[in-house]
Amino acid sequence: MEKYYIVDRSILPDSFDKVIQARNLLETGKVGNVSDAVKAVNISRGTYYKYKDLVFLPDESTSDRKAVFSMILDHEPGILSKVLLIISEANASILTINQNIPIHNMASVSISIDINHMTGTINDLIEKLKGYEFISNVQLIAVE
Repeated sequence: MEKYYIVDRSILPDSFDKVIQARNLLETGKVGNVSDAVKAVNISRGTYYKYKDLVFLPDESTSDRKAVFSMILDHEPGILSKVLLIISEANASILTINQNIPIHNMASVSISIDINHMTGTINDLIEKLKGYEFISNVQLIAVE
């Protein structure tokens, strides 16, 4: 089970902050590739790749918070509706839903949600989704 914490940057290794800086350089187009980004912030490529999907800086300038989940749903009537109900009960709002065609009676689904007014934690939502027998492989892809 994944757990997420908000901690003061002063207790974390400097490399975490540098990974965020490198990712920012890439996202803003200030550098063209990972090699240039890691050189600019003085970390190794290995450090960047190890932490790039694990450390994030909260964006205090916006009030929009979003999360993206992926999961596998059994191809049974009403399963997607159950997922949407679980999300709704957590007081989160659906932004997008992408569902692939079922193969071997299972369909992959990715859902982006607005978590501004969500009650409970993201982990609580993940556990509720995992607790439903027709939903498997629930993963948090990103949080903004």
